Amino acid sequence: MNEQLQPLKKQPRAGKSSRSGTQDDVVYAHIFDAILEQRLAPGTKLSEEALGEIFGVSRTIIRRALSRLAHEGVVLLRPNRGAVVASPSVEEARQIFYARRMVERAITELAVEHASAEQLAELRQMVADEQASFSRGDRGAGIRLSGEFHLKLAEAAKNAPLISFQRSLVSQTSLIIAQYESGSRSHCSYDEHNQLIDAIEARDAAKAVSLMMHHMDHIDSKLNLDEDSASDDLHAVFSHLLQSKKKSGRPATPR
Repeated sequence: MNEQLQPLKKQPRAGKSSRSGTQDDVVYAHIFDAILEQRLAPGTKLSEEALGEIFGVSRTIIRRALSRLAHEGVVLLRPNRGAVVASPSVEEARQIFYARRMVERAITELAVEHASAEQLAELRQMVADEQASFSRGDRGAGIRLSGEFHLKLAEAAKNAPLISFQRSLVSQTSLIIAQYESGSRSHCSYDEHNQLIDAIEARDAAKAVSLMMHHMDHIDSKLNLDEDSASDDLHAVFSHLLQSKKKSGRPATPR
């Protein structure tokens, strides 16, 4: 099988999963983004054979990417049964949200202290992109940008361990929302994000933390145990890559 999966020609925006680099970097980034956009359902079997066909790489490459995702808690590697997208239990979801709250509080406090004007401008642009995505009906991109906002905020906090921890928590939270979110699924996170940026820019730590906790409350209040979303069909989730592969006659180039 052809393993020459090509990296992006254009550098990704800061905060977005990198789809350039080694082959397993590219595979990792596509699967991570599919989870962040809630296009992959919790519990989905991640067949090495199917993923190898989709991405045009060997099973060794797929295993390395899945191992990285397992380290972040969004993929479960089962001995002799293969990998699946993690499916957090109710208790696990509660623990993840509790940890997310603690990390978001610390990140917000540090961002008030350290965020530069350039980083605040980047955050505002991400919010504008997020709002535009929801406005044109691209819910997946809007959800991903909402998650990336929190990753960019972690960068502004200038604490490397928190950035790593936050990356895992944001992706796990996306799985929980895909598994348990109820209601109309309307999103107003961009309004809350803009208010948070204003408080950080004003260097008002108390207000910024209060806004962040309100934001987490808003997410938490929309969860129940009844509803599933996303898809467990790998070929459907990565159909854009397969279409590109068919047109070019070679393994799909990530875009």
